[in-house]
Amino acid sequence: MTNTANTVKKLHRSTSDRMVAGVCGGWADYLGVDPSLLRIGLVAATVLGAGAPILIYAAAWVLTPEAGGDD
Repeated sequence: MTNTANTVKKLHRSTSDRMVAGVCGGWADYLGVDPSLLRIGLVAATVLGAGAPILIYAAAWVLTPEAGGDD
């Protein structure tokens, strides 16, 4: 019989890997990817999407809790 520990990933804004608000750093940690890829993707989407991703980033900034709050 094996002991399986349930590891729950929590979405948060990063306090250590941040450029503006830590949204890309926190999402990258949650998704298991490099934060630079998310940042480059966000910039490309903003340029190609006429700025709409900026609103999505702002919403994620407001709605995503900062790391260390209630972990």
